[in-house]
Amino acid sequence: MEPIDPIHLSEPGLVVLDITGLDEATMQAAAAEITSRWATSGIPKVRRIPGEPGVSARLYADLRRSGTCRHIPTAHR
Repeated sequence: MEPIDPIHLSEPGLVVLDITGLDEATMQAAAAEITSRWATSGIPKVRRIPGEPGVSARLYADLRRSGTCRHIPTAHR
């Protein structure tokens, strides 16, 4: 995964979650559950990492806001 940009942790309550699950369906379900509880960057793109089991994804969340599904800005690269 890419390095975490400081903008994603610039204030208390902002978190970066790296999630690993068995398959894409599990990952989508986990991301949807998190998104229903807190404002997030939305359902993340799932990645397979060669040599590692399962699939991974990164999700940005704002724990100060509940279930709004508002998007947190992502860094431009």
